[in-house]
Amino acid sequence: MFTLKKPSQPDIRRFLSEQSRLEYTYSAVGATAGKPPAGFNVDHTRRQLGSGDRTFLAATQALQRWRQFRFSWLEAGPADTPIQTGEVVAVLARLGVLWSLNACRIVYVVDESGPIDRFGFAYGTLPGHVEMGEERFLVEWDHANDSVWYDILAFSRPRHPLARLAYPLARLLQKRFARDSAAAMLATANE
Repeated sequence: MFTLKKPSQPDIRRFLSEQSRLEYTYSAVGATAGKPPAGFNVDHTRRQLGSGDRTFLAATQALQRWRQFRFSWLEAGPADTPIQTGEVVAVLARLGVLWSLNACRIVYVVDESGPIDRFGFAYGTLPGHVEMGEERFLVEWDHANDSVWYDILAFSRPRHPLARLAYPLARLLQKRFARDSAAAMLATANE
């Protein structure tokens, strides 16, 4: 949904309430856990955040507080949305004079311990999103070399007519999001 005015918190909650009853806009739900489907653009960003349990814990807490979305032109919320399968979240982007309000539902959560500890989740687009697809956010701690990584895997294609019309710009914004999200996680993990 595009607007000229930033949506209020009550407007966002009403939007999410409506979206929570709707189905995903794509059929390959959960595919970021394996191989993304054909016919979509695939983006993969991976950045080392540091090392050790302190970095892993800080990065895990950052994901739980939606900090990977906290930068000047984008936010996710409500910020108290728990990282649980089925939860619905809004992604609000400022695009010049326009605001883009988008709805996603958490598809799955990753919380694994072993030689590589992993924490994260994937969300998929609902009808109130300008794109269709899925995005996974993951923090990994490799005990073999003590490194901690932030990993984003997404597949998408435009759904809204404006997104299709401005597709080169949409792709630039997706790349910008990945860079800004990795930078936000790096800063948060090393506070």
